[in-house]
Amino acid sequence: MRFMEIPQRLQALLQQPDPLVLNHIIKYDGPDKNTACYDIDVEMDDPVKQQMSTFLQNHSNMPDIAVLDQKIYDIVEQINEEKVKRDFYAKFADNPQELVQKWLISQSKDLRNISEVSSDFEMERRADQYFQPHTQEGVFRYIYGKVQQKELNWRLLWE
Repeated sequence: MRFMEIPQRLQALLQQPDPLVLNHIIKYDGPDKNTACYDIDVEMDDPVKQQMSTFLQNHSNMPDIAVLDQKIYDIVEQINEEKVKRDFYAKFADNPQELVQKWLISQSKDLRNISEVSSDFEMERRADQYFQPHTQEGVFRYIYGKVQQKELNWRLLWE
């Protein structure tokens, strides 16, 4: 039996069977008449069990099964990735400002975790932090260094 034939063969077994109706009269010596329902487990031989055991014991099908399992895994992974993309774009379409704010907060937290830098978050939040003399001096030095580097590159290029 080929792997492709399994769903066709199992389809009949996956349908819900008709319930068994057992009519039995219970004699009761009382004035009230009661109705009761019972579930009775009945053990039966499974005709598919033998076929399944021979299929599972046949090792020649294992490479095919492994390849198909890998394909199934890859397809499920692609579906999950597409779902994440779809959810992202749906949230972006609903409220882009909120999504971008949450995304920036998430990226900021990830950057802090990666760089393992501890800082005062309240100080970062306040704007006057960036207008302190030491901050301005650092910015001026950085820009001056970049200008000097570009000037040096131009001199070397034209010599």
